[in-house]
Amino acid sequence: MTSTYLMTVIMLPLLALTTAAGFRFLIPREIKQHYSRISLRRFLIGFGPFFVCAFLVYMLMQSQSYIVNALGLRVNADYTGYLVMIEGDLVSHFQSFATPLLTYLTAFVYLMAFSFLMVFTFIVLIYTRNLHALEEYTIAFILIYIIAFPFYIFIPVAVTGHTLPNVSTLLYDLSPIIEHGVRIADPLLDNDFPSLHAALSIMATLVVVFRTNLERYKVFSIVSTLAILFSTLYLGIHWITDLVGGTLLALVSYYIATRYREHIFGVAHRILTVVEERLKIVDSIFCTKCSKEVTVIPHSGFAECSGCGEKIEYHPLTYV
Repeated sequence: MTSTYLMTVIMLPLLALTTAAGFRFLIPREIKQHYSRISLRRFLIGFGPFFVCAFLVYMLMQSQSYIVNALGLRVNADYTGYLVMIEGDLVSHFQSFATPLLTYLTAFVYLMAFSFLMVFTFIVLIYTRNLHALEEYTIAFILIYIIAFPFYIFIPVAVTGHTLPNVSTLLYDLSPIIEHGVRIADPLLDNDFPSLHAALSIMATLVVVFRTNLERYKVFSIVSTLAILFSTLYLGIHWITDLVGGTLLALVSYYIATRYREHIFGVAHRILTVVEERLKIVDSIFCTKCSKEVTVIPHSGFAECSGCGEKIEYHPLTYV
């Protein structure tokens, strides 16, 4: 195993532990009692399309170096000077009170709190069967990556710790394992504008605050997002301009997701229905009116009982 992926291996069990803690302390008992478990088969069928979306986004980020080489772009192209002209060394003030303890805390926030916010929000939307919010979260997540990706290819901006004389790369200096791990998604450490940490964490917080009734998690998401934004500046990674760009990206993506969710997923479900029909993927449910067994195509959205004609709304993740 190379050191490049060692950080990922280390973070996975930590993420599992924090997720378990999240369910213990952030989800009210009455919600845990209200939502019963679904079968593994229904979970896999319903979760599948969302997993494919996440995998495609991952592959997109992994293709950055190949795209840059294929287009013949200069690897050392740098637009950092424009950000220096805009804000000078303003970011250096965030390290004027640096301490070892604060550095470790902000590193944990940047790496783990951010990852937890992304993963736990996704999991809890599935757990509470909040399908509309889950779809909005997925759309906004994909949009943020798709919109940000061309900036990383054509407008690379170096991290502040590699640019400003009074700013250190505190995060990368903690361990080479961290730097190698970060380079999985950011090979040249120049994917600064817009900030994905800002865009994704703000977007997740918007979904949690405005699309769920999880009061404790709302507070946690707001506090953790503020801590994440601070950590990106303190650790010598992002510029203030990056955070502004990330915030705007989060707002635009959230607006599109909430405004056009029904249309976007309507198209997606029609495609999935055709695939499921050809692959003969079906589920069996019982009519709520006459108790007759009904066969349904998972992503068709509904089933019609052949006995009494009752129309039954259905989705693998929400049907009980």
